[in-house]
Amino acid sequence: MQEKMIFLPKTLPQDHTFEFDAPFEELMLEAEDGAQLNAVHFKVENPKGIIVYFHGNADNLERWGEITTYFTTFNYDVLVMDYRTFGKSSGKMSENALYTDAQLFYNYALERFPENEIIVYGRSLGTTIASYTASQNNPKLIILETPFYNALDIAKRRFPFLPMKWILNYKFSSNDYLQNTTAPIIVFHGTEDRVVKYDSAEKLVNSLPKEQVTFITIPEGRHKNLIEFDLFKTEMAKILK
Repeated sequence: MQEKMIFLPKTLPQDHTFEFDAPFEELMLEAEDGAQLNAVHFKVENPKGIIVYFHGNADNLERWGEITTYFTTFNYDVLVMDYRTFGKSSGKMSENALYTDAQLFYNYALERFPENEIIVYGRSLGTTIASYTASQNNPKLIILETPFYNALDIAKRRFPFLPMKWILNYKFSSNDYLQNTTAPIIVFHGTEDRVVKYDSAEKLVNSLPKEQVTFITIPEGRHKNLIEFDLFKTEMAKILK
């Protein structure tokens, strides 16, 4: 039941045609175990670099593609993938598979951009995948939107009566992975987030070297609406200038 509680995918037929406002190329990469992994690569003219974006725990590229076109306005290419069982992607879900699949797409970016032009971006569940990927590579920057300390921290809050330490199959240890990164880390979180509480992100930030991390608090921001705030937009424009 844990996977059904953590992941809320929406599948798409293989012949589904994406339509976005920005130019893009649809990709299908094959994992070592034969899983087919779907992604969209948004392209701009003379890009400053590429943002490798790891999305949240629900929906598929139909939604996340629309969300990530925002970053092309800063003249960056964007690569966003669907996890196993999401959209057109296939394969058996596991935490390790999520990480190896993420590396597959990071390698795709590496074949097209120097590593000092690669930004790793994670949102919600994707912040852990971004954190792990950054720990195995040397991106220019790590941006985390609505992150959490680790899965155990979240589970204890929701199910305090259960021995989560012993029964939790997915660890999502962002706090550990980020200890093995050297790139600057930018964290965005809203004070009114009811999905991932603000203090979980705060705990994550406090576990990191102060000189490495920048914590941008969005007053009254919730889990899904940070992009609606002027503070988010102005800070993002500074970061991606």
